[in-house]
Amino acid sequence: MPPKVKITREEILDAALSLQREGGDSAINARSLASALGCSTQPIFSNFASMELLREGVIEHAYRLYLLMIDKELSSGKYPPYKAYGMAYIRFAREEKELFKLLFMRDRSGERRSASPDFQQSVEMIMKANGFSEETATLLHMEMWSCVHGIGTMLATAFLPLEESLISQMLTDVYQGARDKLIKEKNGNACN
Repeated sequence: MPPKVKITREEILDAALSLQREGGDSAINARSLASALGCSTQPIFSNFASMELLREGVIEHAYRLYLLMIDKELSSGKYPPYKAYGMAYIRFAREEKELFKLLFMRDRSGERRSASPDFQQSVEMIMKANGFSEETATLLHMEMWSCVHGIGTMLATAFLPLEESLISQMLTDVYQGARDKLIKEKNGNACN
């Protein structure tokens, strides 16, 4: 009798991530995953007590890929660091549509929420670059993130194709406009 092949947790996550990329949330179930791995469902449930825990593992796996996209964009040097974060988010939406939807377009109403490391790093970059308080930098980042997320959503859902150069210009315009408004408010020249 040939020895049983051990299927690792990482292999299961990789296969589940591939299924997510190909068909979104509905593509991942115990049978489809077992078929992709060429095994029974037993190794899946030996590594994950439930499909919900597997889904959490896929989300973590996808988030690591997103962070790698940020690192790649930062190391390219094409954009200033804060803008590179936004461009990486948008690139992730364009290149990893289903993973973007999983990470950033799912219902989170039942989830515990906390600021992600990239969120806090973004706020710190704004504080350093502009001399803003944490509160003001958080506001600016939320305004920018709303714009970046909107663009990412349009790309992930194929609602509107946008070229990278136009996206870059849009982000610059929104950032400069919002930043200039906050600077005026900080200096007592608030306008409505």
